[in-house]
Amino acid sequence: MDLLDPSVEPLKELTEQNLNEVSDTAADTGIENVAETLESQTETRVVSVESLLSDARELLKKDAAEIGGDEIRRLRQLYASLNKPEASDVEAEQEGDAVQQPEINAELESVLEQLKEKKAAWANEQEALRAANLDRKNAIIEEIIALADDTDNVNRTFPRYRELQDEFNAIGDVDPAHETALWKRFQDAREKYSDNLKINKELRDYDFKKNLTEKEALLEQARELAGIEDVISAYRQLQDLHNKWRQIGPVAKELREEIWNNFREASADVNKRYQAFFEARKAREAENEAAKTQLCEKIEAIDFTALKSFAAWDEATHNLQDLQEEWRKLGFASRKMNRQLFARFRERCDAFFAAKAEFYRSIREELASNLSKKQQLVEKAESLKDSTDWRKATEVFVELQKEWKTIGAVPKKFSDDLWTRFTTACDYFFDRKKKAGSGTRQVETANLKAKRDVIGQLSALSTEETVEKEAAIAELRKLQAQWQEIGHVPFREKDKLYEAYRAAVDAVRNRFAIAESKARREKFEAAVAEIEGDDNKLFRERERLMRALETRRADLRTYQNNLGFLSSKSKSGDTLIRDLERRIERLKTDITELEEKIRHIDSKIS
Repeated sequence: MDLLDPSVEPLKELTEQNLNEVSDTAADTGIENVAETLESQTETRVVSVESLLSDARELLKKDAAEIGGDEIRRLRQLYASLNKPEASDVEAEQEGDAVQQPEINAELESVLEQLKEKKAAWANEQEALRAANLDRKNAIIEEIIALADDTDNVNRTFPRYRELQDEFNAIGDVDPAHETALWKRFQDAREKYSDNLKINKELRDYDFKKNLTEKEALLEQARELAGIEDVISAYRQLQDLHNKWRQIGPVAKELREEIWNNFREASADVNKRYQAFFEARKAREAENEAAKTQLCEKIEAIDFTALKSFAAWDEATHNLQDLQEEWRKLGFASRKMNRQLFARFRERCDAFFAAKAEFYRSIREELASNLSKKQQLVEKAESLKDSTDWRKATEVFVELQKEWKTIGAVPKKFSDDLWTRFTTACDYFFDRKKKAGSGTRQVETANLKAKRDVIGQLSALSTEETVEKEAAIAELRKLQAQWQEIGHVPFREKDKLYEAYRAAVDAVRNRFAIAESKARREKFEAAVAEIEGDDNKLFRERERLMRALETRRADLRTYQNNLGFLSSKSKSGDTLIRDLERRIERLKTDITELEEKIRHIDSKIS
C-alpha cells in the first residue's frame, strides 16, 4: 500500500520503518493527464501530416531520456484522427475528402516506429541499471552487517561504515518493487551497527548528534509545507524530504520515536490536503461525466430522417452548435470516460454533418429539376396567352396549372420571378376570355336579385324570436346551399353583396352559437362559390393555401423538434413544454382545416 496515495483509506499510523512505502507514483498520476491533453489538442488544434512529421523528426533528435511516452502517444492519436476529419459546416464538408499523401504517411509511420524502438531500448537500459544498483546496494548492506558482527575492530571499521553509507546513498534508483524491502534492510543494518556493537561512544554520539540536526532541519521544512497553497508542489517537496530522511542515519535511541512522530504528523497534514484535493477533483470529474453523457444523449436524440427542409436543417445545426459550445465549457471527466465520451460525441457530430451534406446535395439536384420543369410551363403559358381558341386554350391552361401544383419548390432566387410570369400569363388569358363572354350580364343581374333574397331571409332568421336553434341551423345551411348554387353577379356588386351576406350569416351564427370552425369553413365555401367556374382564381387560391399549409407544417416540425430538447425538471420547463404542446395542437387543427379547404377547391376545379 502506498502511504501517500490519495486513493487509499486515511492514514492511521506510520512508523519510520515503513516510511519507504511512500512513492512518487501517486503524485505523478495526479499531475499528468495525457487523455485530457490529447482531447484539448484534438478539439482545438488543426494539424496536418506534414506538421506531425516535423514534430516527430524533432522528437527523434532528442536523447531517449527526454522523450516522453505521452508525446509519442499524442502524435499517434493526432495522426489517427486525420483519417477521420471533423466537419463543422456544410461548406467544409462539400470540399471533398482530404488528399492522400502515401509517401509522407509512410515516412511518419517509420519515424514513429523509430521513436518507439528508441524509447524501448532506453527503458531496457534503465531496467538493467536498476538491477545493477540493487545488486550493489545489497552488497553494501551485507558488508555493513559483516562490520557489525566484527565487534573487536570498531575503531578500524567505523570510517569504512561511513563510506558505505555514502556509497549506498550515491547509488541510483532500484526497481520500486524492491525499494521498500531494500531500505528496511539498510536501516536495520545501520541500527544494528550503531546499537548492538561496542563502538567508540564518542564517535557514536557525534554521529547521532549530526543525524539529529539534519532530521530536525527536515522536520522544520515539512512543517513549513502546510503554508504552501499549491498542494501538488507541497506534496512533491514532501517526497523529497522523505527521500532525504531515509538517507540520514539513526539518532539516539531515546529520541528516535519522538523525532519520527513529529515528522510523521507534519507529513500527515500535507497528505490530507493532497488526498482532499484529488477527492474534490474526482467529484468534479463525476459531475462533468454526467453532463457530457447528457449532451451525448441529446445529440443522439436528433432524428436526421425528420429533417426535410433547409429551415429544419439550419435549426438543427444551431441546436447542435449550442451543444458543442456547452461541451467546450465543461471540464474533464475521468481519464477513461473522458476519452470514450469524446469519441461518442464526435462520432455523432460527424454523422450529423455527413447527413446534412447529403441532404443538401440531393435537394440541389431536386431544385434544379423542378426549376427546369417550371421554366418549361412558364414558356408554354406565355406562348399561349394570346390565343383566341377559348375552349382548347382553357383546357391547356388548366392542365398547366394542375401540373404546376405537382412540381415541388425551386431555388428561392428564381421562385418569385417564375410565379409572377406564370400567373401573369394565366391572368392575361382568362381576363381576355372573360371580356369575350360579356353576354352573361343578364344572368348575373338575375343572380344578384336571387342572392339579395337569400340575404333577406338570413336577416329575418337572425331576428326571428320563436325559431328553435336546430331549425335555425338547418335553415342557415339551406340558405347557404342556395347561395352557393346561384351563379356570378355583376362585378361591381360582388364585394358589397358578399359583405352583406357574411354579415347576415355572422348574425345568425352569433345568435345561435354555431361552432367557430364550422363558421370559418362556411365562409370559405361561400368565397369559393363566388369564384367557382374561374379556374384561374381557384388555382391561385389553392396556391395560397398550399403555401400556408407548408408554413404550418414547417412550424409544426420545428416545435416538435424543440420539444425533444426540453426537460420538465423545473417549473419554468413545465410551463414552456405546455405552451409548446398547445401551439402544436393549434397547428394540427390549422393543418387539418387547410387540407379540407384544399380538397374542397380541388373538387371545384374543372
